[in-house]
Formats: sequence, structure tokens, C-alpha cells
Amino acid sequence: MQNHFGGLGVPEWNPLLPRRAAAGRGRRPGAGAPLGDWDGMGGDGARMTRGRKFGADELQLMLLALLHERPGHGYEFIKELEARSNGFYSPSPGMVYPALTYLEELGYATVEVHGNRKLYHLAEPGRLYLEANRDRADLLFASLKHAARKIAWMKQAWSNDTDPGTIGVGGWLPEFVEARRAMKTALLRRTDATPDEQRRIAVILKRATSEILNEGATPSTQA
Repeated sequence: MQNHFGGLGVPEWNPLLPRRAAAGRGRRPGAGAPLGDWDGMGGDGARMTRGRKFGADELQLMLLALLHERPGHGYEFIKELEARSNGFYSPSPGMVYPALTYLEELGYATVEVHGNRKLYHLAEPGRLYLEANRDRADLLFASLKHAARKIAWMKQAWSNDTDPGTIGVGGWLPEFVEARRAMKTALLRRTDATPDEQRRIAVILKRATSEILNEGATPSTQA
């Protein structure tokens, strides 16, 4: 199989995208009604349904990241993703094994066969692809961590029969939750903002993002 790499040894395109149908068909990623917006996130942060959460290319990228940590068998990766998401995301064998096979076909993973079991290892081309997409992979795992914390938060709410906004499970203080909810509401109220107003909001959001991430940089343009 031909590899598609640029002069720097980093893939120029995303070969994982065409495989989307091979690792599971169905609704678009994240389709379905959320269990609620108590965490103030909305959008991807509120995708709490069971079923398909990620596209095939996203699953393949997460598998590369797990392979970077250690070699493993397909069922181990299923359990690992389930554990990291507190049960929110448990891809079926029918999605994981075709994804691993495709990574092998690309040369991104190698396989040791022991009887009926296959032990997968990360190959150098896979490491390069992961390196080029590390930010995206980290964001996917951050989504799993958020889902895990939200599930724990909601379980406590249900068991206590109380408003989730009044409890701070996993470090989510009520004021933190309320601030995120307020930000979402504010942006929704400005959905029909003029171009000038959108620019003003963009400056505010960039400055806030920089401060949240402790980057210390502020936009040159003032609101």
C-alpha cells in the first residue's frame, strides 16, 4: 500500500477519513438527544447518549494514541475507552477491530499473532501521524474525561434527588457551572449580531480563552 507523506515525514492528508464507513455505519457522530445541559456546556459537551459518539477517523486516532502508550489487544482498547469515559463510550468490537485492521493496512500499526489473538503495536508512520494530530487526539480524550465527570456528577444528582447545579462533584463548583451556562446563553442571545458586534465578541472570547489556558497573551485589538 502506498504511503502518502510529505517531505518532512508527516502525512499531507488524512488517510483515516475515507474509512469512516468501514468502522461502523449509522447516524452522524453525536446524533441523539442529550441528557441535559446541567453542566452549562451544550453542543459536544452535552452528548450524553449511548450509541455512536465519534466518527471512524476519530476512533482510529484514539486507538493510535492508546497504542502510543502501550501495545494491546482490541478488547483491551474497548475496556480502556470505556473506563476513561466512565462507561459513556464503549465502542463495539464491530467498530474497533475493523479500525485496527485499517491502521495495519496503512502501515500505522503492526501485529503479532498469538493463536487467535492479535497484539497491536504502533509503527513509525503511525507515530508520525499521531504527532501531527496530537492536539486533536488530546481534545478527543478531553471529551471522554468531560463525559466521565459529567456522568459521575449526574449520578450523584439522581441519587441525592437534588439539583445538579448545587453540587460540586469532581471539582465542578456551582459557580463554575453557572458561569459556563451564562456564557452559552450570552452567545445564543447574540446569534444575530452584526459583523462589528461579532468582531467585538471574538476579541473578548480570544482574551478569555487565553486567560483560561494561562497563556498570558492578549489580543492586540481591544474591544
